[in-house]
Amino acid sequence: MKKLLFTQRNNVPHWVGDGFPVRTIFSYNDIAKETTPFLLMDYAGPTKFTPTDHIRGVGEHPHRGFETVTIVYAGEVEHRDSAGGGGKISAGDVQWMTAAAGVVHEEMHGKDFAKNGGDFEMIQLWVNLPAKDKMTNPRYQGIQKKDIPEITLAGNAGLVRIIAGEFEGHKGPAKTFTPINLWDVRLNGGTETRLTVKEGHTTLVFVLSGKVQLGSGETLSSAELGVLSLDKKDFNLIASENAKVLILTGEPINEPIVGYGPFVMNTQSEIAKAFDDYRSGKMGKLN
Repeated sequence: MKKLLFTQRNNVPHWVGDGFPVRTIFSYNDIAKETTPFLLMDYAGPTKFTPTDHIRGVGEHPHRGFETVTIVYAGEVEHRDSAGGGGKISAGDVQWMTAAAGVVHEEMHGKDFAKNGGDFEMIQLWVNLPAKDKMTNPRYQGIQKKDIPEITLAGNAGLVRIIAGEFEGHKGPAKTFTPINLWDVRLNGGTETRLTVKEGHTTLVFVLSGKVQLGSGETLSSAELGVLSLDKKDFNLIASENAKVLILTGEPINEPIVGYGPFVMNTQSEIAKAFDDYRSGKMGKLN
């Protein structure tokens, strides 16, 4: 069975723009080696927004060298970018934007959500790209809830939504550059389930709500991340109460990471080039 290496949480929120009150659960600045190929996780909410005529969010900004993955649990987010990608995602939907060679985009609350207000909860991941793929063309995947396979766990233990990768022979809709599993899991209280992943892959367990005990005895609670060992394939999750969990696994990218602001590359000179290209308009602009 996999062992728990350590846990991580962040109880200090900060605002991204005026629409996303987030806690950065991890980033490549602190535990890059242990979380590769995942660079960053921001957990927004849960919170409640009041109705407004003002559309909250974060305005035009660039990215290069990685992918952003936004999973919406409650609320609405509208996206548009300089490569022509865009759309609205709401509860159960996922936005997978490959910035790669460079893109400028904005992320705002949906107009209906802003008008009516309501509960808001989402996760945004930054997923690294191997050096060979960092300068590929940008891509946008708007993944709707109805297109994400939902698998019932044995013994009425809950369900798994497969956003990316594979679970028990069922494949998720997201196209990825590096082998990744991204499972949105709901566990019923009083049940235990065993999950199997590829040995040698990074394995992260993030609990959004509820409490989950690992087979090795440690407990993860709300807004807490567990980083598991690379060895072995299996790990057990025991839910003492209903729990909402995100499982992230992926093939490590053992390459240098140099990041500054919205860019993550392999060398400092590549970061300087990214800033030059953005300033000169090579990453495009929003109309």
